Amino acid sequence: MSRPAARRAKQVPLRTHWIVLTMLLVCLSSMLLLNGYTHHMFGAAPDGAVRSTGGNAAVPRQIVNGGPVIDATAGTPRSVSPKARTIAITFDDGPDPVWTPKILDVLRAQHVHATFFVVGTEVAAHPDLARRIVAEGHQLAVHTFTHANLSNAAPWRRSLELSQSQLILAGATGVSTTLLRPPYSSEPSALTDRDWAALEQTRKSGYLAVLTSQDSEDWRRPGTNQVIANSMPRSTAGQILLMHDAGGDRSETVEALSKLLPRLKARGFRFATVSEAVGLPDPTRKAGPLDRVRGLVLIWVMRISDWILSVIGWLLYAAGALSVLRAITTVVAARRHARMRNWSYGPPVTEPVSVIVPAYNESAGIEAAIRSLVASDHPLEVIVVDDGSTDGTADLVESLRIPGVRVIRQANAGKPVALNTGLKAARFELIVMVDGDTVFEPDAVRKLIQPFAHPSVGAVSGNAKVGNRGGLIGRWQHIEYVIGFNLDRRLFDLAECMPTVPGAVGAFRRTALERIGGLSDVTLAEDTDLTMALCRDGWRVVYEESAIAWTEAPASMGALWRQRYRWCYGTLQAMWKHRGAMVQRGRAGKFGRRGLTYLMLFQVLLPLLAPVVDVFAIYGLIFLNPVRVLSVWAGFVLLQVAMGFYAFWLDGERPGPLWTLPLQQFVYRQLMYLVVIQSVFTALAGTRLRWQRMERYGSLQAPVVR
Repeated sequence: MSRPAARRAKQVPLRTHWIVLTMLLVCLSSMLLLNGYTHHMFGAAPDGAVRSTGGNAAVPRQIVNGGPVIDATAGTPRSVSPKARTIAITFDDGPDPVWTPKILDVLRAQHVHATFFVVGTEVAAHPDLARRIVAEGHQLAVHTFTHANLSNAAPWRRSLELSQSQLILAGATGVSTTLLRPPYSSEPSALTDRDWAALEQTRKSGYLAVLTSQDSEDWRRPGTNQVIANSMPRSTAGQILLMHDAGGDRSETVEALSKLLPRLKARGFRFATVSEAVGLPDPTRKAGPLDRVRGLVLIWVMRISDWILSVIGWLLYAAGALSVLRAITTVVAARRHARMRNWSYGPPVTEPVSVIVPAYNESAGIEAAIRSLVASDHPLEVIVVDDGSTDGTADLVESLRIPGVRVIRQANAGKPVALNTGLKAARFELIVMVDGDTVFEPDAVRKLIQPFAHPSVGAVSGNAKVGNRGGLIGRWQHIEYVIGFNLDRRLFDLAECMPTVPGAVGAFRRTALERIGGLSDVTLAEDTDLTMALCRDGWRVVYEESAIAWTEAPASMGALWRQRYRWCYGTLQAMWKHRGAMVQRGRAGKFGRRGLTYLMLFQVLLPLLAPVVDVFAIYGLIFLNPVRVLSVWAGFVLLQVAMGFYAFWLDGERPGPLWTLPLQQFVYRQLMYLVVIQSVFTALAGTRLRWQRMERYGSLQAPVVR
């Protein structure tokens, strides 16, 4: 084949778009990693539902028997209890947008101050509530970043949990604190060796650990009266009372608190923050400017990650729905199209045909292509237009001395020019255009031209099949041709919006070609450009599945990349060139609103979304329910396999290659969407590509018998 004249345009190698894509994927992965860490990795169970297990030999006896506020200093650990008749009410796991405001309202009405052990991720989600807690005189304290179990966490993770919590507090409220309540902790007597090791590390970071002396057990939701009973002191000793303002339905906590506070006041108890209750200086400090800025950045990054995940979720739902809708639509259309196999366009077409074969360095396969054409059961002439070949293609064809085969030599000018040259030399009204690597079945030409019995038909697409199917690459392309291309063509035929008559096997009415001015060389996909131009001119383009030709597909990933890159980029060029069809009427409008919309959705937008799907699938396997993720993936693969069996049955193909379909999802699919990405970047950059010729192997030496 030949190269288009566009090769003379400025060539700008694209490299930065891969850098941009990589950066986008890295940023997306980082955002999802952050989201997964903050929302799905730790802290799923309520505090009281997890109890520490193991020995406590390493825990000092004065700590086990001491108060709930612990200074785990190495060598001289100590603890302290609240003053008599003093209760420090503490709330864990918040702030919560529903329950924290209600609890704050009760505390304000009773003129009581409490201590809120907040989770960093919740503060990031509701910074206004954290600011309200501070503004109303309550004490903020740390309950880690993600409600992680510090006793089971690695040292680096403990440090991360604490540092990120402080940054969040600084960004949201402008303060920092040295009070910490480890998630899943309870009374000092319940400390284990692992708990103590964690407390020692947190003390080195400057934190005082605040455990409890009385648990309301509101996390169990035992009923309002039971929460009150659990919260009532058994003596006049001071208490640090554990309650929750988040982590589920806290209506019982709110109701119990409104009744509990007056009762305790009536019994002579007073209320204080943790530091006031044990007589410590206020642990709250004003955060530095740098920490505030870093905290704000972290909060916004977390918000953006949540937003991105939400957007991705909706996009994936839309993509999944569109994919299922496409599968159903194409199968229904294919079934209806198959029922029309015996439908006649009119009287049999018997007039001779001109077959044009543009050729550029096609010596490997041109002989097989020519011999298959002259073996046709329909009268025809063959015109080989040699487009400046340097491998002796023209000499080879002439040496065959086959009657009815002409060779026209021209300087290299591109495939569209070569086809136009052949069109001028053709003697007949019906024109068949054939690639130099394609072998026809003996009846292919006759069957291909029968739709021209109807005067509205301007072009006919034949059924191109992959001839060299050996190896995974060949099988995958075979599957794509049968499932993707041919199922789509059946749909396009019924919807009257065929976007492409393939260069391998297509027939045209000469009158239609001349009316649109022949072939254009302004795109790399001259076959798509030509087909779209015919549709816009009001001609009907149909699909004749029984007209079978065998084409030589790329045999390496590099060759496949170059071919599909040219196809995709050329299709984008043609879509842009013919965008005006979207607002036309008649057949042109049908093509525009149906065909171009279909191409935009399923050949541009969905492939662009594919990398996000893959990244999200990995995210789901790590942070979500892997069984559900694998089930969804398996469901889509089964849907494709079912479509494959039906498509193969329609095309009379053996379904054996379909076993490679699941493997196709891990290599071939990625290659195809990377092709689309590169093509879109190339188009947006305004870069013109030269035509890239595929390497020929001469693998199709004779018509293939199915």
